[in-house]
Amino acid sequence: MYFTSTRAAKNVTAAQAVAQGISEDGGLFVPSEFPEIDAETLNKLINMSYKERAKKVLSYYLNDYTEAEIDHCVECAYSGNFDNDIPAPLTSLNDNMHILELWHGPTCAFKDMALQILPHLLTTAAAKVSPDEEKVILVATSGDTGKAALEGFADVPNTKIIVFYPVDGVSAMQKLQMTTQKGSNVAVCAIEGNFDDAQTGVKNIFSDADMQKFLSESKKAFSSANSINFGRLVPQIIYYVSAYCDLVKDGRIKIGDKINVVVPTGNFGNILAAVYARNMGIPIAKFICASNRNKILTDFISTGEYNRNREFYQTTSPSMDILISSNLERMLYHLYDNDAQIISSLMKDLKEKGSYKVSDDVLAKLQKEFFGGFCDDKDCAATIKNLFDEYHYLCDTHTAVAVNVYQQYKNATGDTTPCVIASTASPYKFASAVLPALSDNGCDDEFAMLARLSEVSGTPIPAPLANLHDKKVIHTKCVNKTEMSDFIKNFLK
Repeated sequence: MYFTSTRAAKNVTAAQAVAQGISEDGGLFVPSEFPEIDAETLNKLINMSYKERAKKVLSYYLNDYTEAEIDHCVECAYSGNFDNDIPAPLTSLNDNMHILELWHGPTCAFKDMALQILPHLLTTAAAKVSPDEEKVILVATSGDTGKAALEGFADVPNTKIIVFYPVDGVSAMQKLQMTTQKGSNVAVCAIEGNFDDAQTGVKNIFSDADMQKFLSESKKAFSSANSINFGRLVPQIIYYVSAYCDLVKDGRIKIGDKINVVVPTGNFGNILAAVYARNMGIPIAKFICASNRNKILTDFISTGEYNRNREFYQTTSPSMDILISSNLERMLYHLYDNDAQIISSLMKDLKEKGSYKVSDDVLAKLQKEFFGGFCDDKDCAATIKNLFDEYHYLCDTHTAVAVNVYQQYKNATGDTTPCVIASTASPYKFASAVLPALSDNGCDDEFAMLARLSEVSGTPIPAPLANLHDKKVIHTKCVNKTEMSDFIKNFLK
């Protein structure tokens, strides 16, 4: 298994792709081919534990890692870090709607599924590729990735981690999780701007010649914990494979039956992982892409034009408040039959003009596989209430967006194929939006909201959030987006 860049022909190993994070040409690493899970293997996976399934899926892609190395990475990541040692449980609300809960880890968000294992994958890769360099993990976050990456990389030897987040673009609970993070190798900084400003700044810093010279002289090298790093993406494939196996094991479907997948997504990584699971042989019929009011992906799937020259909205589902969907580049590469030259041209147009348009045949292929829909804050709140009233199921704002868009899809098509809906965060991470959907708020601080939400819903407050109450805020720095490089250099010095 080798990896290439979406923008230029490459031939790198998995360890090189994971250690580097992003290609020198600015492209993203993609597998040169997709391994196949045949019927015999799928039968075996059904009776395996999540950790056993993880080891099998990872071995397909990371085949320059030894069996012992993969075993070590998986055991470290998924033993003792998730509720009841079940990282991705399925909750079936009815025969058609199955909620894949991806938020039972230490930060109560789906990013834990990948970022508990990425530090182990990365340090293993670095030992193979560049044992004398210290890895500097550079992260832009719309909320959840930042805390999950900090939790995973804090005090990991031979690494440093720097996280940038939009000062007004994350929830109060997300901000508190990041700004209270301890660790001798940790830096957290707000930026004046939105997530796209943070993400663009990080991408530009990766390829900045002056920064590369600075790093080289101090024997350091950047890597990424964002989903631009394939080491972040490959663990996400696992939970879609596992969800299918659990549906078969629970008698909800028969092996070979098709399912649909619904994902609330802004950066396109989580839904792309489902596409990769399908490419490996998991029978997925339709990918339902759910957006909030920042509906750039909905419009793209509808028209074939990607245009970020539009108004940006802050919503109650802030992890999807994104106008530049980085992982869409990987999907385009596959839709264009691996033509790196075309992808390079499209990304150049996006950078210089803020938009691009795909060909008619690519749009036709996209629409055959995807349904795009969006949900505003008002409908999101109504969906939270309806889901709780009908099923006594409490969900967060991002999951509510997914459920709402799934209902739009079902109403538009009449399709009753069993559906897996990715639930990406605990409702308690967004209590300030979830609580008013169910009850009068009447609370003057975030922790009072947690207590009130627990009282109203009859569900427990997750320990990682309850324990934040007594933690001290450590990271208070806020910079302009033009000052990000200086912040990095000062921290590394």
